[in-house]
Amino acid sequence: MATMYYEKDADPSVLQSRPIAVLGYGSQGHAHALNLRDSGFDVRVGLRDGSASWEKAEAAGLRVLETSKAAAEAEVVMVLLPDQHAKAAYDEAIGPNLQPGNALAFAHGFNIHFGRVQPSPDIDVFMVAPKGPGHLVRRTYTEGIGTPALIAVHQDATGNAKATGIAYAYGIGATRAGLIETTFAEETETDLFGEQAVLCGGLTRLIVNGFETLVAAGYQPEVAYFECCHEVKLIVDLIYEGGLANMRQSISDTAEYGDLTRGERVVGAPSREAMGQLLADIRSGAFAKEFVEEMDSGSKNFNALREAARTHQIEQVGAELRAMMPWLKKR
Repeated sequence: MATMYYEKDADPSVLQSRPIAVLGYGSQGHAHALNLRDSGFDVRVGLRDGSASWEKAEAAGLRVLETSKAAAEAEVVMVLLPDQHAKAAYDEAIGPNLQPGNALAFAHGFNIHFGRVQPSPDIDVFMVAPKGPGHLVRRTYTEGIGTPALIAVHQDATGNAKATGIAYAYGIGATRAGLIETTFAEETETDLFGEQAVLCGGLTRLIVNGFETLVAAGYQPEVAYFECCHEVKLIVDLIYEGGLANMRQSISDTAEYGDLTRGERVVGAPSREAMGQLLADIRSGAFAKEFVEEMDSGSKNFNALREAARTHQIEQVGAELRAMMPWLKKR
């Protein structure tokens, strides 16, 4: 069983007198900065000059500095930048401004695990990774319940890295819900695998393939969209609320029988073999190398794939159908 930490395990005083810099003000950045501030910690936001988020952060009542200045002021630096930008930011603005005994933190292990960022051995390095998007991290904090998170220590120079990480998790509300101990390797590899094989790559490909199969067989695209895309949320919500068993209890016997007898034909042994290869590429660093090279070379292939996905028939049909559902715009 995983080791868990809660509010009783946190000592907020560990961070009380230590200035914190949150670098980035996107989905996670805004939630971390606001939650830490509301928990009584000394927070500043670090952004690049000209960032579109600068005014937004100031409007929220946060103190904003250029990245290198924020890092220089802080004793705990949380890096919440896109994976492909973190190395340059560390080399140019963060690393040169860290002092012995400082702490460097991440919400994803990519750059540490794959050796793109190599901190000095005299600083602490930890991770606090909320298991939810930033808007959920912020909302659950304001509701007093918090979002679960993972914690890992990569480097414990001071002997206090874990205590600092738990205190940080307390500050963003994660210890209210539960903090699960892991490693940088486990978080990184399982996160990438989940995105590629199930949550994003697997699910979107399943949706599109189902849509294309029905349309190619002569069914109306609108009906195919409802059956293969729109109704995914109904099923996912049931799973989210009570697991696979809850979903199966809530659907018809016909649907459940089809699920249990036909699902393996679509996502069976070949799919598991492909998943194994995805995981091998992740663990070996091959995926990370490919991703970084694509980003560094101008993202030509990435952008072409994005455009092809954006202009697919399923997106055109979906836009027309969603226009018939005004309640979606309110969410």
